[in-house]
Amino acid sequence: MSLESGSKTWRGMAARLGAVGVLLALSAGLTGCELAAAPCRIASAGLKIVPVVGHVAAAPTDACAEVIDP
Repeated sequence: MSLESGSKTWRGMAARLGAVGVLLALSAGLTGCELAAAPCRIASAGLKIVPVVGHVAAAPTDACAEVIDP
């Protein structure tokens, strides 16, 4: 095993460890009801981008998120 191949192995392990860390941080931030309300909140944010009618169209998804995660 050369030094270069060992370096690639360490980089791969570091990248995997970083990815696992990011997933753990995201899952810790979205626990319980917040995780269940996430699809409603994401849909609401997507609808609010639409000019003029976005906020009106997002009202049902906002209500959905509020019911799940008061």
